[in-house]
Amino acid sequence: MTPRILEKYRTEICSALMKEFGYKNVMQLPRVQKVVVNIGVGDAKLDIKFMDAAIAELRAITGQQPILKRAKKSVAGFKVREGMPVACTVTLRGSRMWEFLDRLISLALPSIKDFQGVSRRGFDGRGNYNLGLREQLIFPEITYDKVIRSRGMNVTIVTTAKSDEEAHALLRGMGMPFNR
Repeated sequence: MTPRILEKYRTEICSALMKEFGYKNVMQLPRVQKVVVNIGVGDAKLDIKFMDAAIAELRAITGQQPILKRAKKSVAGFKVREGMPVACTVTLRGSRMWEFLDRLISLALPSIKDFQGVSRRGFDGRGNYNLGLREQLIFPEITYDKVIRSRGMNVTIVTTAKSDEEAHALLRGMGMPFNR
């Protein structure tokens, strides 16, 4: 079964993008390549159970096993030594990517209290979009009782768009709630 947002991309968004940007060929259309979800866990230097909890939460949210990221060099100001676990990350492609985007856009973002929309300043100039979330509790897969500590996460949507305008049109067509 194809994810709902992928079906919308194929039926509605492709034709709208071809009209808007004057593409002649379907292969010129911008599309989502991958979604990278990252959680920084600075508390892991105190106790490894914080890292284990972050990995379990990220696995529940994305449906994929996260990989552990370690510090590349020591930083005395942060009390971090080289090789210490500092983050966990997941790279989503294919159907899991589309399902995650669908849950993010239709369930998680609207459940944020006093939500005004996501910022348009998250584009990097090459058609990729970065979104910072303040807590993992906005996802329905996370139960409040099992959360040790509220953590933020970074979601990067990598597209094949050549410009920020194309990527904005692509994400807007998918239903990403941009503010003004």
